[in-house]
Amino acid sequence: MILFPAIDLKDGACVRLVRGDMASVTVFNRDPVAQARQFAAAGFAWLHVVDLDGAVAGGSVNGAAVAAIRNAVDLRIQLGGGVRDRAAIDQWLALGIDRVVLGTAALRDPGLVRGAAVDHPSRILVGIDVRDGYAAVGGWTEPTELGVIELARRFEDCGVAAIVYTDIARDGALVGVDANAVADVARQIKIPLIASGGVSSLDDIAALKAREADGIAGIICGRALYDGRIDPAEALRLLTEAPPC
Repeated sequence: MILFPAIDLKDGACVRLVRGDMASVTVFNRDPVAQARQFAAAGFAWLHVVDLDGAVAGGSVNGAAVAAIRNAVDLRIQLGGGVRDRAAIDQWLALGIDRVVLGTAALRDPGLVRGAAVDHPSRILVGIDVRDGYAAVGGWTEPTELGVIELARRFEDCGVAAIVYTDIARDGALVGVDANAVADVARQIKIPLIASGGVSSLDDIAALKAREADGIAGIICGRALYDGRIDPAEALRLLTEAPPC
């Protein structure tokens, strides 16, 4: 199971929101490159980078910061936020981003997602941000009436690498995860699931790790890493330990 430290970019800085509210911003590092290097030094293998401004604008806004991160560290990077056409997908992959997360496009242009997944095997992820059981798009600002399972199943046969499942009500709020609910979603789809939202302690990581067999392949963690609630070394050790007999 992979632990993805999150770098959420707003106005060129590393920030965290609470429940997706763009007005509830906490700036943790104004130098995204320095933050990426800190995560590399801590032993992480991946970064989960989100252009928050881009998610709302519908196109890259913090592209310079993303490119600087890519050039500064050897970590693998998955990127989301405002990637909504084939040109953007191909550009980021060509620049060395390892995987691209498509959220709003998955609902509005499923053909784009399917075509990109076929042409770029294992490099396209679908981001499903969930509020009250239904997907929200446009940087979490636009609710829909489409359920998470229904949306995920649309992409089960085209080579999508994973579903990034974010519980908006928990994201950035440090309230803990609902591991049973996440596992229930993972069991109902054929695509590996990456859990995001609410991870606030080693206990949360352990609870998700215990449900790895249900299809949970990764965990995204942000605020709890930035404020020291989760020690990176302990978290990484926990995820690499063999399960008890």
